[in-house]
Amino acid sequence: MLPDSGGDVVADGRVWDEVGDLPPDPDTDFFGDPGFSERHGELAAGYGGSGDPDDPAQVQAMQMVLHLPKNDPPARSDLLAAAAGAAVALCLDPRVGSAGEWEQPYLAWKRSRIRKVARRARGAQWAAANEVPGVTVESGGALVRALVPGPVGSVDPRIRRLQIGGTDLESDDPGPVPLDVPVFWVNAALGMTVGKAAAQVGHASMLFAGALPVEQAQAWAQRGFACAVREAEPDEWEMLRTAVARSAATAVRDAGFTEVAPGSTTVIATRPARLDHR
Repeated sequence: MLPDSGGDVVADGRVWDEVGDLPPDPDTDFFGDPGFSERHGELAAGYGGSGDPDDPAQVQAMQMVLHLPKNDPPARSDLLAAAAGAAVALCLDPRVGSAGEWEQPYLAWKRSRIRKVARRARGAQWAAANEVPGVTVESGGALVRALVPGPVGSVDPRIRRLQIGGTDLESDDPGPVPLDVPVFWVNAALGMTVGKAAAQVGHASMLFAGALPVEQAQAWAQRGFACAVREAEPDEWEMLRTAVARSAATAVRDAGFTEVAPGSTTVIATRPARLDHR
């Protein structure tokens, strides 16, 4: 059994009606990236066709390292937003594309059952984790590094020693929902740990990006995959489920390896509200 791992996912409907006026990331030009369409197409093609290998040590997983300093830890919502951004950033990184250095391990993972394992690090552990190939994303001061996927039996020793369970983060009150970024709504009724929730919002960001037309995915990438995470209480969750039913949102359904029952809907992704109301 893989702790804090993901599972089956369901994507429903269109996600983003228009690109809108999105502020650019000055360090990257995704619109000028000739391989972006191919990488997006691979992401949009879905996951899990090859199933799991017979050897449990060869099961594929993306390790996600959550930076949780002992003093002044990040807000839970910011950490989860960083996790969502990191997962999709790795999936659309040029190095996972054709002939890229990460292409083969990425495809081996993506074309099997999608699993993520969330680990926590601080201090020297966090510094060491940043030496392992992957992508780090920051949100509101929170940092998460998504590592190039690989077999669970061959995890880099610097990562393998990191704790999976343990310290959690309490729910926070991050304020009003931003109007100009996608929002990943976590099912509060499930009571997921921060590690489990990090894996689930990572699934959600992948589904969200894959469901976008390529130009809109490029626009989101150009913003550094900016997003927000909020917890949805039962009344809100029912409204979100209605949005999924009418193909206006994207849902993640978990396979139930850990923490939640099989088939539980864990996260629902909604497009930027400001674009909805134009």
